[in-house]
Amino acid sequence: MTGTALIAGTGALPALLAAARPDMLVCELEGFPAAIPGREPLRFRVERLVPFLNTLVSQGIREVCFAGAIQRPKIEATKFDFRTLALVPRIMTAIQSGDDATLRAVIALFEEKGLTVVGADSIAPDLVAGAGVLNGSVSDQDRKDAARARQIVEAIGAVDVGQGAVVARGLCLAVEALPGTDAMLRFVAETRKPGHTGGVLFKAPKPGQDLRIDMPAIGPETVARAAEARLSCIAWAAGGALLLDRGATLAAASAAGIALWGIGA
Repeated sequence: MTGTALIAGTGALPALLAAARPDMLVCELEGFPAAIPGREPLRFRVERLVPFLNTLVSQGIREVCFAGAIQRPKIEATKFDFRTLALVPRIMTAIQSGDDATLRAVIALFEEKGLTVVGADSIAPDLVAGAGVLNGSVSDQDRKDAARARQIVEAIGAVDVGQGAVVARGLCLAVEALPGTDAMLRFVAETRKPGHTGGVLFKAPKPGQDLRIDMPAIGPETVARAAEARLSCIAWAAGGALLLDRGATLAAASAAGIALWGIGA
């Protein structure tokens, strides 16, 4: 074991990281299985967070990487140990302040145990999506729509709402909120008028966001949902997003006629 633990949620990213570092200890929150083939995870509950942290330290873990989606679990008051229970007021204050505050509070709890929290880009740097057009061609309208979407994402990110927006011909069709990118794209697909095509999905971190947790990600499923929404381009802030399963993502984008574009600063 390398002394690194992967706190794995759902989605494609945890399996990619586990493949990159097969000697990592895989951990998962009960009720949110990562389902990584061939890996039996160490399971934990929020109500027993302190014992879980102590277990990591006792097993020689020195750094932790969070990856994948985790929804807020159902809390069972009877399952708390007294040490974790003492943290509840602190955690609840963070939750009420928004997702970013919650993530910062989680990072702080791990760091107070002497654990270093690292980002997915530290485990698999090749996943970071850089600048440039990776597939297809970007039209002038795509560039205008991307610029508008970027403004919107910066605005909603500043108030801790989401990391993405869809814009077509200057009009905002949807913004990302708690349900996530796939839900936003399904909404666009279901509400667009027949025959309307084009538009850009733009994703970027929230201003000041700690990229060690919840860096935006784009993968084959994103392309599939964007195709259903009849978009022409997926764009991201270069260096601020992960490109999952690059080969499959590029192939899906090529088949769907969707441009992939990393926008520099």
